[in-house]
Amino acid sequence: MSEQSSNDPFEDCELGPDAILGTRTFDDVLFTDETETPMNVLTGETPELSQVSVGEAQTFVAGIDSDTPQIALQASVESQIDTASKPYTAAAFFHFKATGSLKRHRAYHAAFESEVLSVDFEADYETGDLTITVERADEA
Repeated sequence: MSEQSSNDPFEDCELGPDAILGTRTFDDVLFTDETETPMNVLTGETPELSQVSVGEAQTFVAGIDSDTPQIALQASVESQIDTASKPYTAAAFFHFKATGSLKRHRAYHAAFESEVLSVDFEADYETGDLTITVERADEA
């Protein structure tokens, strides 16, 4: 006899839907104009690659072909230097770097995939705050 997987997106989650219902704000997780960028110690200048605006980051994120909405997260100065990358990185709005834990990441992802829950988010690139709201679909 073969086991069939249920259609419950929370089946493999440590947190259930009740743990993420409501509105929660994750502070200072998004790329902002104040995100730290590397400085060349010899010249005292920020490398050209790191001189980008929030608008550029938002345009980049909006251009990603994905069914899951993306956000621009802060890249660490170390990763910017190591990989010669921009001061932001794109990720799903429920990414663990934004939500603070893999448990919440999985739960928000499951909620996003769920037919019984409604998930909305607001990315405030001025403050760097990400707000995620999860409601039961019949209450939204």
